[in-house]
Amino acid sequence: MKGVVERNPQDREAQVFYALSLLGSAPANDKELVNAKEAVAILTRLFRDEPDHPGIAHYIIHSCDNPKMASLALPAARQYAAIAPASAHAVHMPSHIFARLGLWQDDIESNLKAIEIADRQAAHHVHTMHHRVHSMDFLTYAYLQIGDDGKARAQLDQLAKMHVMSGDEEFMQDYLETRQSTFPVVYALERRQWKEALRLEPGKDAAPFAQAPIYWGRAVAAGHLRDLAAAEDALKHYDELVESTRKGGKAYMAESMKQPRREMQAWADFAAHKDAEAARQLQEVAGEQDQVGKGETDLPAREMLADMLLDAGKAEEALEQYEASLKTDPNRFNGLAGAAAAAGKLQQKEKAAGYYAQLLKNCSGSHSDRPELEQAKSLVAAN
Repeated sequence: MKGVVERNPQDREAQVFYALSLLGSAPANDKELVNAKEAVAILTRLFRDEPDHPGIAHYIIHSCDNPKMASLALPAARQYAAIAPASAHAVHMPSHIFARLGLWQDDIESNLKAIEIADRQAAHHVHTMHHRVHSMDFLTYAYLQIGDDGKARAQLDQLAKMHVMSGDEEFMQDYLETRQSTFPVVYALERRQWKEALRLEPGKDAAPFAQAPIYWGRAVAAGHLRDLAAAEDALKHYDELVESTRKGGKAYMAESMKQPRREMQAWADFAAHKDAEAARQLQEVAGEQDQVGKGETDLPAREMLADMLLDAGKAEEALEQYEASLKTDPNRFNGLAGAAAAAGKLQQKEKAAGYYAQLLKNCSGSHSDRPELEQAKSLVAAN
């Protein structure tokens, strides 16, 4: 594609596809994001001349779908939905950037609209389950960040009832099963309901890798509870699922199970009171996420590290990690609440009040009974 561009320097479409080829051929775990930076430089220049070009806007978002570059794509994200308002995927795509930047209301509006469009397309017998489930994933996460647990729960309940459409089985079955495992885990952990997470069970007929998130969630919860037996049990089941995946028809999926396994080991070590080793392991994962990013709706490893440090009574170190996490994953409910709690323990009342004030602003209008919000209201009112 570079050769095509060199031979046809006036062909803008060639440049667009060259940028896409850079994204498609980027090395895995490239910490310098060399290809993404080159691609977005090309695309941003083209976008200035053609702000209504759907491909350019789309590829800018993909180029910048990481913590370091997300802000660069905000203009394209705001423009893209207006370019192709009848496309569920186009209307959803801006939420990749909104989620990275902690713009929760924008994220919610984007995905509600995408689901509405997908429902209209389904009436014409278009297969839209992927669009719907993907948007529900983003919605659940965003609702949890503004403390609207009821609306998050509604997404969870709706997903549990969904079945793959005829003709979509090969593409959608694994995706749906994995999300049906992941949604309840995220819902429990984000609300700090550790015992609830420990009670979760995977779908018996789900693929091994689709069952895995349940045991990842159990290990995280067991670590918070310092329940070594439960953490070791989760690890045992997870390792069995990894082995089954390696021997199955989709052995490549085992690769994606490695990082969650490292997080599980860290929480198992924490449950065993091996605090230093546990923190070291999560620090390594967090450092990698800082460089190459994580899934938009994944829990940040650095925030988990901060939780661990706070649970261990190391408020000063915890505050440092919460603040670092809020730079890569801004406006997360537990990031703000954790930073406020750590600052409070350090008698930094003004800083604690600032974080709590931002939390209350994010959650304004939500119906929530989370204790962190009551604490936030009390401290902000007293400050």
